[in-house]
Amino acid sequence: MKPISPTNPNRRRSLAAAAALGATAILGLPACAGREAAPTSTFVLLDGSKMATSDLKGKVTLVNFWATTCVTCVKEMPEIMATYQKYQDKGYETVAVAMSYDPPAWVLNFAKTRQLPFKVALDNTGEVAQAWGDVKLTPTSFLVDKEGKIVKRYVGEPDFPALHQLIEKLLAA
Repeated sequence: MKPISPTNPNRRRSLAAAAALGATAILGLPACAGREAAPTSTFVLLDGSKMATSDLKGKVTLVNFWATTCVTCVKEMPEIMATYQKYQDKGYETVAVAMSYDPPAWVLNFAKTRQLPFKVALDNTGEVAQAWGDVKLTPTSFLVDKEGKIVKRYVGEPDFPALHQLIEKLLAA
């Protein structure tokens, strides 16, 4: 299957089809049946600082791969913000990783104008997306538990009430 480019007009329909049919089945992505360790990655944040995957241990974390040109990414961002604000004081973190094709100036402008309250990283080389299973579709998010293991992968917008239930369960563990 050919990767779907961010400029392809069929992209939105392909994401909807992937969600409807079960993205892991039609996209050839490995299922997260057991809890696999989150890949070792270094996130370069907008302020130039760096954060490693190991820095997230002890927290429940949503790692969200997104782009400013992705309609679904922009649509889901207020819910991601609300989720972060609801759980941040209980040991929850969010890292929004902008895709390599997203111009850094656009990402910075988006983060500032929408006052994103969580960490935003630039993946200029594509290495982070590659490490997390060669992420090509946006949005793709991974929920990681306190031990640094991937609990769930979302391709497309998550069901936020179900996500909140899972976050609460993981925070209580």
